[in-house]
Amino acid sequence: MKRLILALSFLISHFSFSPAEAQTPGWTKKASKAVFTLKTFNDEGTLVGTATGFYVGSDGEAMSCFAPFKGAARALIVDAAGKEHAVSCILGANDTYDVARFRVDATKTQPLDVAPGMAPAETQVWLLPWRETKAPAQGKITKTETVQQEYGYYTIAIDMPEGTAGAPLMDDEGLVIGIMQQPYKTDNSGVAYAVSARFADSLRISGLSINDPALRATKIKKDLPDDIAQAQLTLYMAGAQMDSAAYATLIDDFIAKFPKSQEGYIARAQLAANSDHYEQADRDMAEALRVTDNPDEVHYSYSRLIYQKVLTRPEPPYESWTLEHALSEAQAAYAANPQPVYRQHEGMVMFAQKRYDEAYAVYEELFTSPLRSPELFYEASRCKVLAGDTTAQIALLDSCVSLFSKPYLKEAAPYLLASAQARMEAGRYREAATLLNEYEQLMAAQVNDRFYYLRFQAEVSGRLFQQALNDIDKAISMNPQSDLYYAEKASLQVRVGLYDEAEQTAKECIATAPDHSDGYLFLGLAQCLKGEKEEGLKNLQKAQSMGDPQAEGLIEKYAK
Repeated sequence: MKRLILALSFLISHFSFSPAEAQTPGWTKKASKAVFTLKTFNDEGTLVGTATGFYVGSDGEAMSCFAPFKGAARALIVDAAGKEHAVSCILGANDTYDVARFRVDATKTQPLDVAPGMAPAETQVWLLPWRETKAPAQGKITKTETVQQEYGYYTIAIDMPEGTAGAPLMDDEGLVIGIMQQPYKTDNSGVAYAVSARFADSLRISGLSINDPALRATKIKKDLPDDIAQAQLTLYMAGAQMDSAAYATLIDDFIAKFPKSQEGYIARAQLAANSDHYEQADRDMAEALRVTDNPDEVHYSYSRLIYQKVLTRPEPPYESWTLEHALSEAQAAYAANPQPVYRQHEGMVMFAQKRYDEAYAVYEELFTSPLRSPELFYEASRCKVLAGDTTAQIALLDSCVSLFSKPYLKEAAPYLLASAQARMEAGRYREAATLLNEYEQLMAAQVNDRFYYLRFQAEVSGRLFQQALNDIDKAISMNPQSDLYYAEKASLQVRVGLYDEAEQTAKECIATAPDHSDGYLFLGLAQCLKGEKEEGLKNLQKAQSMGDPQAEGLIEKYAK
């Protein structure tokens, strides 16, 4: 009996499998082909970070930690066969849970399948490192928490091997439950954490992702949204935020992804025009017309492109880009789809051509359209002033202001100011001062010394002398180094008979600008008017010696 027991013990010790080998799932070998090592580098080629990652798509779509991408300009993966492949773009990222989706430049990749739901506590799990086919670490979920109402965050009783942050956490069926998180402690505490792979799989680039702080933390290219409307939003926002080289790359990516969309060609034409490459811009606009279902939009964009070049970048000239060409494109847009905005643009081009009566006729036509606005009446008023009709100009500016109800909002301020200036030019000074009062109420925090000097001029011409003195004092308080303001104040004080005050103001003018003649002129004039002719004439002669053209006549008058 004892011999039998010994024989059985010998057989068990020599022929049974180890516990690890008995528990190794059958899917391990195939699944390991999807796991890789991720490496990221900065602009200088220095290693930024490493992590484990894995494919979740047959076209190179993959997941890993986001941390290695921060500050990185380039990334690559080393797959299970030891081959390197570049990371082409980021597909989505979340910094809070340290996960990223990205695409690898590889074809026919072996993906892992993501589990459809949350795994409950007590689920048996395996951590699958890079190139591990025999004994992946085994553990158990001890706690499942909910992230964003539908995704799991797992606490796992498992010994997490070093360097396996980003590795897939698998269930019995070989489905990916989660992505391993960077351990909180450096020692092997037997507790690890993972965030739902479904959560990572849900991450997408949107039109507003260009402002996402996480995505802005990496220089690696971001994918365009799959939805064309969102991609168009990205294109629009990138134009103001990216440098020209990065923006050019984005435009090319947009055209490659949406070759039948006009927006990419129009954006590339604008970029080419900004660099004086007008032939290339012409080719892109022709291609936009070829692919579009909305030719009116392309004609309108083309017209605006030419119009902007002629008005803002006349040099170097490009023979075919003229205002006449811009007008023909605007007319083509309106013929294809009679939108008021196209008609308004026709008026703007005519105005630039100095065809003021024709431009006004276009604007007048639009007064009853949905484009009726203060801006439209303002554009019409410019036509009238340049045609020499200031009465019509003021009436149109009044129409601008009448479209706002009292109490006015700040949007009315530019039109109040324009209407005031038009009245000053027409000699209607008191009306101008009244409008400038309303402007001041709206823009109290923004008005400066120049505003108060402008209103001072209107008030002086309108014989509102006390108000004018108050305003020139405000201008001086805001800019006490301007000798012009002291001279204007002294001039007005002399005019209204405040000779002592004018003498003091003139002295302040001299102290501010001793090399200018104005202070001596008004000091001498004030003294002469007070009966102090001897001193007054000396100061007038000083002004004359400094080249003041008014001094000679005053000297002749008061020397008698």
